[in-house]
Amino acid sequence: MDEEESKVDIISGKKIQEKYLREEMMPTIFCDGCGIGNTLDYTLWALEREEIDMEKTVFLSGIGCSSRVPGYVKVDSLHTTHGRALAFATGVKLSNPELNIVVFTGDGDCIGIGGNHFIHAVRRNVDMTVIAVNNFIYGMTGGQVAPTTPEEDYATTAPYGNVEPPFDMSKMAIAAGATYVARWPVNRPNQPINSIREGIKNKGFSFIEMLSPCTTAYGRRNQFREIEDLWNWYEEHTMLAEDYEMVEKYGDEEEKEKLKDKIKIGELHSEEKMCLSERYQKLMEERV
Repeated sequence: MDEEESKVDIISGKKIQEKYLREEMMPTIFCDGCGIGNTLDYTLWALEREEIDMEKTVFLSGIGCSSRVPGYVKVDSLHTTHGRALAFATGVKLSNPELNIVVFTGDGDCIGIGGNHFIHAVRRNVDMTVIAVNNFIYGMTGGQVAPTTPEEDYATTAPYGNVEPPFDMSKMAIAAGATYVARWPVNRPNQPINSIREGIKNKGFSFIEMLSPCTTAYGRRNQFREIEDLWNWYEEHTMLAEDYEMVEKYGDEEEKEKLKDKIKIGELHSEEKMCLSERYQKLMEERV
């Protein structure tokens, strides 16, 4: 165990709670079995391990279950309008490039209602860390079909099954130009913590997609009557990127066919590229 790990391990979960969370806001609104609390927990551990100055950090969110997260944290925050968190975050970052920007969003808020803001924030390579909770449904606003809802799954707006093909959020982020992209299910704590740390350190648009169970709006409509069954689904239907790509390259037809039921997880993309605030700074130095 290295010195850094030893330093972290002596910090208890209780200390993390006391240091970062607003006691007066407890308990949270999250349902039993929801993974958003886990995602918040992993984020706080990542901030702690990176020794991030919370006085120089801003949390932002749009509308939805995951967008309630900033209100629970002792940090300056903006709870913005539906789908517009990234537009607000862009303004905050450009007004003060020294700030650490962390955005909490959901699949509907991010690439449904906020789809255009998402692709353009990525394209501009705004220096921020976006933590997107993907639970396959509009959870808070009524259980409607979301852009990530799997085909044939049920929702309030798809009582006979969803006929629309879903978006792959992480693929969209990579295609639009994100410089760091990772995807993890919430039942793996260590890897998401490390990816959020990498996202925070990355100079540019970092996107961490968290696959999170929605036991109420999604699970009950899709025959996951027990919380454990839905959590087990994520374990059974995810595959590490290196294993996934190995099957793609060397697997037989039967193995490749099984990939249709698997979601690729892991660190999916990383590159270095000048971020938007650096471009503006360079422009000012050259022209002003």
